[in-house]
Amino acid sequence: MSDCIFCRMIAGEIPSLRIHEDEDCIAVLDIGPAEKGHTLIIPKRHYEDVTDGLSAEVLGKLMKTAAVIGARQKERLHADGFNIVQNNGEAAGQTVHHLHIHVIPRFQGGPVIAGWNPTDPGQEALREVYELLKD
Repeated sequence: MSDCIFCRMIAGEIPSLRIHEDEDCIAVLDIGPAEKGHTLIIPKRHYEDVTDGLSAEVLGKLMKTAAVIGARQKERLHADGFNIVQNNGEAAGQTVHHLHIHVIPRFQGGPVIAGWNPTDPGQEALREVYELLKD
């Protein structure tokens, strides 16, 4: 898509710091990182989000690349761990509508990047949601 910033990045029209590239995806440093080494895994084919006709094979390759980058962050940046984050839709924090996966290195004592406060909806409410979502 000509108006997609990630498609333009993949085409070389917009510069990026690529730390990995293969036939399916690129991995670039995020220009607004949550933490040092924050990386984006971007498929070369345009998908709006994870529900946009993405095959299990391509999704598997993207996740494998995310795992490799996370391991590299631990080894080379001495991160204590990493988050793999993938947002779908604006309400979920997606700002670029080209599927991408964030791999964010985590360091002890660092900021909370992906977290939530657990709730206790009760068994009846859980059962209602279960009935709506089950196969």
